Amino acid sequence: MRALAVLGKVDAIAAEDTRHTRRLLDHHGIRTRLLAVHQHNEQAAADGLVGLLEQGQHIALVTDAGTPAVSDPGAKVVARVQAAGFPVVPIPGPSAVTAALSASGLVEGRFLFIGFLPPKSAARRTELESLATTPAALVFYEAPHRVIECVADLADVLGAGRELVVARELTKLHEQIARMPLQEAGTWFAADADRCRGEFVLIVSPPPVEQGLPPEAERALRLLLTEVPLKTAAKLAAQLTGANKNALYERALEIKDE
Repeated sequence: MRALAVLGKVDAIAAEDTRHTRRLLDHHGIRTRLLAVHQHNEQAAADGLVGLLEQGQHIALVTDAGTPAVSDPGAKVVARVQAAGFPVVPIPGPSAVTAALSASGLVEGRFLFIGFLPPKSAARRTELESLATTPAALVFYEAPHRVIECVADLADVLGAGRELVVARELTKLHEQIARMPLQEAGTWFAADADRCRGEFVLIVSPPPVEQGLPPEAERALRLLLTEVPLKTAAKLAAQLTGANKNALYERALEIKDE
């Protein structure tokens, strides 16, 4: 209701696609003037919007199927408006990132929002390799014509056993949310051609927690145990290697028993 009130009261609405936005506004009886602001004209359009603000006008910024400036146009406009000394006020609405996360069941702690990966497989795999051991759920956007290739690379690079949540067309008519191991994703997409349609959020579970101590922590602990008391050895090994102090202490007890 707040968004509708704002769209009806501002002097103009900067829209990614004026035709798309006009249909929405017509549905709610809103006749506010529309201005086109998209990825191809955003820098120049930002200057025009600042000019309107300097005249005392109020402008709303919307994008077609997401939140402005979150993998959608808008960041340049926001930065330009702020640099000119005008406030930017967010009006919360449907967000694909938070909607998918809230329904995924995967995220109890940290997550890392990546957005769109590179379109070419080689570059995509390189970026995924840099993310493979990140101790957080990974959140991606993907387009329908690349989603199958992207999911195959996710499985190959991140590990086929990690969990994947596919969330497509969120908050729209054909919304679908499915959870599966990455190794089963290819079969899931192949079972129904409609599953490749729409806009996607892909969430991959965090990497499994390694069992036991890292090799360097084990070596440091064994060396220290030859020189200092057990408790001190565990404390120093934790400081040197970053390994968990309690785990090091338990391992030190095992080593002493040996």
